[in-house]
Amino acid sequence: MWGYFKNKQAMKKETVQKVRADKAKLKERKQELAMLPEAERKAAVEQDKQVQKEQKQQSKLRMKSLSRKDRRVMKKEAKRYKKIKSRPRRLAGWSVVAAIVILLFVQFGPMASSIIDALTAKHITAITDSPEALAAREHGEKVAEEIANEGIVLLKNEANQLPLQDKKINVFGLSAFELRYGGGGSGAGDNSRAVNLFDGLTNAGISYNTDLHQMYQTVREEKGAGSSGSTGIVQVVKGLMGLNSSDEPTIDYLTDEAIKQAKAYSDNALIVISSESTEASDAKVEQLKLTDNKRALVEKVAQNFAHVTLVINAGNALELGFVNEYKSIQSVLWIGTPGPYGANALGNVLAGKTNPSGRIPDTYVYDNSSAPASENFGDYGYNNLKYSFMNYQEGIYVGYRFYETFYQGNEKGYRDTVLYPYGYGLSYTDFEWTVQNQTFTKDKIELQVNVKNVGNRAGKDVVQLYYSAPYVAGGIEKSAIEMATYAKTSLLEAGQSEVITLSFATEEMASYDMNGEQAYVLDPGTYQIKVAHNVHDIAASYDFQIAEKKVYKADKDTGTAYKNQFDLAKGELTYLSRNNWEKTYPSDEKVSHEAPQYVLDSFSGETVASKQAMPKVGVDNGIKLKDLKGVAFNDPKWDAFLDQLTLDEMIDYVANGAYRTMAIDRLGVPKTLLMDGPAGFSYFFKPVQASSYPSEIIIAASWNKDLAYRMGEAIGKEARAYGIQGWYAPGMNIHRTAQGGRNFEFFSEDPMLSGTMAAAMIKGAQDQGIIAFMKHFALNDQETNARTGNLIWANEQAIREIYLKPFEISVKEGKPLGTMSSFSIIGTKWAGANSNLLNDVLRKEWGFDGFVSSDAVFGFMKAPDAVVAGNDLMLDIMTPTKNEKLLEKAYKKDPAGIANGVRTSVHHVLYTILQTYLFKS
Repeated sequence: MWGYFKNKQAMKKETVQKVRADKAKLKERKQELAMLPEAERKAAVEQDKQVQKEQKQQSKLRMKSLSRKDRRVMKKEAKRYKKIKSRPRRLAGWSVVAAIVILLFVQFGPMASSIIDALTAKHITAITDSPEALAAREHGEKVAEEIANEGIVLLKNEANQLPLQDKKINVFGLSAFELRYGGGGSGAGDNSRAVNLFDGLTNAGISYNTDLHQMYQTVREEKGAGSSGSTGIVQVVKGLMGLNSSDEPTIDYLTDEAIKQAKAYSDNALIVISSESTEASDAKVEQLKLTDNKRALVEKVAQNFAHVTLVINAGNALELGFVNEYKSIQSVLWIGTPGPYGANALGNVLAGKTNPSGRIPDTYVYDNSSAPASENFGDYGYNNLKYSFMNYQEGIYVGYRFYETFYQGNEKGYRDTVLYPYGYGLSYTDFEWTVQNQTFTKDKIELQVNVKNVGNRAGKDVVQLYYSAPYVAGGIEKSAIEMATYAKTSLLEAGQSEVITLSFATEEMASYDMNGEQAYVLDPGTYQIKVAHNVHDIAASYDFQIAEKKVYKADKDTGTAYKNQFDLAKGELTYLSRNNWEKTYPSDEKVSHEAPQYVLDSFSGETVASKQAMPKVGVDNGIKLKDLKGVAFNDPKWDAFLDQLTLDEMIDYVANGAYRTMAIDRLGVPKTLLMDGPAGFSYFFKPVQASSYPSEIIIAASWNKDLAYRMGEAIGKEARAYGIQGWYAPGMNIHRTAQGGRNFEFFSEDPMLSGTMAAAMIKGAQDQGIIAFMKHFALNDQETNARTGNLIWANEQAIREIYLKPFEISVKEGKPLGTMSSFSIIGTKWAGANSNLLNDVLRKEWGFDGFVSSDAVFGFMKAPDAVVAGNDLMLDIMTPTKNEKLLEKAYKKDPAGIANGVRTSVHHVLYTILQTYLFKS
């Protein structure tokens, strides 16, 4: 045995020496290549590639000629070599993993076995290597690149710098070597096959300065930069530890000689400006500005090159006012977090193979602190309560709703504040619009717009429709303008036209009256219907008169009467009003850190036992789940089936709902697999091979609902091929501020754009027979304190018109089968234990008939509270046994309440599973 270990150590030592020798040779070869003239270097590089290719082929032939035993030895040697070669990167990754494990064990120590199950991905049974899986993944990757092509936004293009006439370019900055394809956390997809920026340029026929490239490679090695392709949890922890900085190094490496060489190569320069975004941590104010090092880089390049292109690679709205400070910055392209094929899309746009047609889904301002929501964003804690809080004092005035209203009639003030309005974007061609027909009635607003390409390139255009409602001072708060609908043209060749029809229900212009009617109200007066290029650039405006006040007292689809559901969340706050901006403008300096007594009481009160009748359990009625296919949710046959479940089965089923639902074989209940995430299937603790897509902010920037549908459809096809039944997506919280850590994972600052995009995506996925979970329901708009308990104070109008609206649109248009409740405590009720939210609004008012899962489980999120309030499954991968015990304990105090709660939850889930492809005949 000792001889075996000695021999193993000797082989390892020999491999280490070989790795070192090969690295030294590679370094020496790089230095030799760097000294060659460009043409010779390119030829030498190609020759080296050919030699490597031939060596690999010879190795394969040699392998085939060996005996099975010798082949095993050779494979082991190759594996050992690869392992030792990648050790530095792995060690860096494992240091973060170690931090994760320590963090988890500190918080969940008694649940060690559950933690091990999570880390080893015991529940994840997706099959990703079958022929069907490979075909589905290939299809998904094509859709991903299409989205990236249409999601790029051209923000600036002076002197028609783009597309590039001279297809040679200098690329500056380390950010170009580390494109951010997506964000961190559950919204991070599989980027293992991502195309880097330089390959994207090459694929589009653009040459880059290889001398400059080689210099940056050396700088990278010296600075220890490099991406490790981390899993979601690693990215989150790195974000919390401040290890994912996107700053540039000091630019002392950019010598006069280096600049001289680059200028001789081309007068075109490109700089990538990145910022980090990740689940569990928000962006700091300074991360949204140019750092000193980035400023120095931009300045150096702008001073030395006549034609500079900036590429904005960020999921948050950065402060970009500096682009107007340098005359040579002639073009700006926003690519957001564009997925693994974003570099191909970028190359195509730069080369002119694709005409950019995206529009920004957020307002870009010179100073992000100018948004009233920024006054109350961050870390606010109570002195007398263990929870944190967040005041949404800006009310409905989020994003463009504030800027367009506050600066109404003050164009100079607006221009000094807003750089790029919501919905803004340029094209390489020009379009001419003619409004052909307008039909305005008490039920419907409709216009037809003829869009003609009057330029000399094929391209797509976006027609946006807004309305302005009459405002009565002191009445219902109203934005000066709101988006009603939008449409994107097909690809129009030069001279080609297309007629776009835009329509919406007149009722959608109503505002929620939380102080009087507790219903939606259309005030009498003049409504302006505006055809626009963006929220501030109006092409045509038409008046529509409403003579009498109209009150909409009930939901038009379900007939459920409206009423205030969230009065307890209003708190004791003053909310921003356009009737008196100065006196109502938010300020965290006036915030009280003492929780009122009624708040303290709400967290200390005992649960009152219910007066429901005890349901039957454990009866043998001989019914299998398949027998309920097509049976209405309220059909008595469901009662006969549910009577067969035991209490233990129902408790286990509800408490063990993380990434799955459990099988109950005796009743024909199959297990299901539920997976993250919004940018393609992923798992927090382990890489998953799957298609990876642009983040949702890019999908929104495409303004193409058909593309959103096709992404959902591609995800659905992958799910079926992999054996997945549920998809934890899409995310549709609001970009309340530019600092939101998950803004990349959500669509927009506007609820209408968010809702319609999400609805299309949901429909595409569910048409394939899977469950889409719209998330995070609701008011989950910042990451700070979200997982430790954050009380959200907001008024009813803002909750309904801004934060719930995307979900309402999704339910009405997309009909999701799943919902994921949020971490947020709305007023004093956790979202997953908020019956007003989950039962009164989601199910009764909107007509949702699927099931609700929690989003992970932290200390304040308890299963007994959830099952009696409409939250059906606990996404609890760390502490399921704890929640089982909590349910058992709660049952002793309130047998009928808990028994009926878990029974209803199981009913919701099983009814939904019957709608999936598992039960398609």
